[in-house]
Amino acid sequence: MSISISQYSDAELFYQMKDDKNIAERAFGELYSRHSPRVFAYCRRILGDRERAQDAFQDTFVKFYQSAQQDRIMTNVPAFLLRIARNLCLNAQRTRHQTVQFEDYHASMSDEPAEKTELLKLITTALELLPDDYREAFVLREYDGLSYQEIAEITNSSMATVKIRLFRAKQKIRDVLAPYLADLAK
Repeated sequence: MSISISQYSDAELFYQMKDDKNIAERAFGELYSRHSPRVFAYCRRILGDRERAQDAFQDTFVKFYQSAQQDRIMTNVPAFLLRIARNLCLNAQRTRHQTVQFEDYHASMSDEPAEKTELLKLITTALELLPDDYREAFVLREYDGLSYQEIAEITNSSMATVKIRLFRAKQKIRDVLAPYLADLAK
């Protein structure tokens, strides 16, 4: 009886990407379907612009596929993908010097109350005001649910640095939202 490709672990699939073309394509397709939403969301939140995020996202999976052809020990595919995406997003940010306006992903939903839409816009603005390293730590923790240790590994930072960045990011977001929340309380 044959095992379904979906039953393999990420690491097993990564190693199968070196196999013959048919097996490699199926393994890559499975890993892509497992991890592409998270990688795209990360690129979108970091870069803000859908087109630039799409470019970084596609490049991430091209580099990921190429890396499977090398002799590499793989223990954590999601972290490896996010590290590739991170490097590509940082490069994209360096090449574009102007501030990118973040789109409000939820504002297009017509059934959202006006207050919630306004709050989402304020949160987006607060994220926009964060320095890149704070924004990245915040996105990885709050949107992607990574641990401090995982964030430290992806960003090549110490655990203390990650905690400081997250603390400062949350403080800055609170400062931006404080007047709005005070008005809401009235």
